[in-house]
Amino acid sequence: MTSEAEKTSLKAWVAVIGGLFGCFMAGMNVHVTSAALPEIEGSLGATFEEGSWISTAYLVAEIVMIPLTAWLVEVFSLRRVMLVGSGIFLAASVACSFAPNLATLIAIRVVQGAAGAVLIPLSFQLIITELPASRVAMGMALFSLSNSVAQAAGPSIGGWLTDAYSWRWIFYLQLIPGVLLLAAVAWAIEPKAAQLHKLRNGDWLGIASMIIGLGAIQIVLEEGGRKDWFGSQFIVWMLVAGVLALLLFIYTQLFGRRSFINLRLLAGYNFGVASAAMFIFGAATFGLVFLVPNYLSQLHGYNAREIGVSLIAYGLVQLFLAPLMPRLMRWLPPKLMVASGFAIMAAGCYLGVFLDADAAANVIIPSTVVRGIGQPFIMVALSVLAVSGLSKQEAGSASALFSMLRNLGGAVGTAALTQIVSQRERFHSERIGEQLTVFSPALQERLPSSGDAFALNEWLPAQAEALARMAEQVRHESFLMAYGDAFYLSFLALLACALAALALRTGK
Repeated sequence: MTSEAEKTSLKAWVAVIGGLFGCFMAGMNVHVTSAALPEIEGSLGATFEEGSWISTAYLVAEIVMIPLTAWLVEVFSLRRVMLVGSGIFLAASVACSFAPNLATLIAIRVVQGAAGAVLIPLSFQLIITELPASRVAMGMALFSLSNSVAQAAGPSIGGWLTDAYSWRWIFYLQLIPGVLLLAAVAWAIEPKAAQLHKLRNGDWLGIASMIIGLGAIQIVLEEGGRKDWFGSQFIVWMLVAGVLALLLFIYTQLFGRRSFINLRLLAGYNFGVASAAMFIFGAATFGLVFLVPNYLSQLHGYNAREIGVSLIAYGLVQLFLAPLMPRLMRWLPPKLMVASGFAIMAAGCYLGVFLDADAAANVIIPSTVVRGIGQPFIMVALSVLAVSGLSKQEAGSASALFSMLRNLGGAVGTAALTQIVSQRERFHSERIGEQLTVFSPALQERLPSSGDAFALNEWLPAQAEALARMAEQVRHESFLMAYGDAFYLSFLALLACALAALALRTGK
């Protein structure tokens, strides 16, 4: 008797493996840039706050496109969507390497994110549709491993290329897996006729309102701190436009006849709680992936290669733990695994709360490793609990909504933590500065004396130099405290998720 595994054709396996190359490529793109972010910011003359757009522009574009993936496949076919998406992604990757300024790089990252958004959900779909039931678990393990390998290899390879050549070289890493993906899809997936008549029935009002709403809210989060928040008419109008557009989007999806995503799923107890937890998980994960390289570069002088090496362990622990999670789920209740994962991640964030001048490899690296240990506990088990009780007809919307909220959390978290660091640095600088008056004994001890050893023309420059050094020390200490505040906020949010996970219901 022929086994089920033998019925799996070579083309099916090639299609699945090709999809995994797409998953690896999309994951690599996020993590390979993390080690090079400080170098990119310096090369393009971007500030710390402006540099966050390099990450968030990509994430927001992904957020917009992920819910549309299933509809695009229905209209154009899976083969066309994967070929066009991966082709545009590769072209945008090469274009990123030639970006002459920050604005151009951000615009190209939007295109790259929109094209790459289809790769992860469609690689997931290929596992479900192309493999028999007995091989789906193996496919999911490979799916998890491709993400873990991308997280482990991305920062180290990106850091080495940036240090040895230039940050522009990191975008060429997408070419090899991209070409393999294109070849696999072109050979293994049968072409199907497009159904272009369905374009007329698309929920264009919902799509437009979602794009405008998410884009406007992201602009408010990114630019609010630089433009004095509600003291700026631009920020006020962006907020009004964003809120109105999102309300229209929610209305069209709840009551429209052509809605492309089922928002009513969020009313379900498990899916609603799990989605909120996934939003915060994305915010902490992507936000801290952006902050840590900037912290190591800004406050400890790490170059791109050193940052990359420092982040290797973060991906390696996930690489080793991810294959063990399905077996662990047989022994532990899923909600206990999720709660444990959030608690472990919270503990990792707490390690980064109390930073000082020596808190580099001895504090931040253990913090990232502990967070990396917690992440695999959350990803698989939380997904299982989220879809508990949902029908197969709801699976498509549930998957798209769950992935969208994770990336939306990532975009909001990156912007929010960036603003927190900037705002708290100014706050701490002011508080420390209040203690440093000209009559302060501590200040007087650090200033040169105006004794006979100094002529007036030597004493004044010496005092100015001492004051400049002290101002730099104040700013350095203020940034340490501000980064600590960002870690503390992440700790509180993840701890709340650990407690909320215990309230999830385990389905049969």
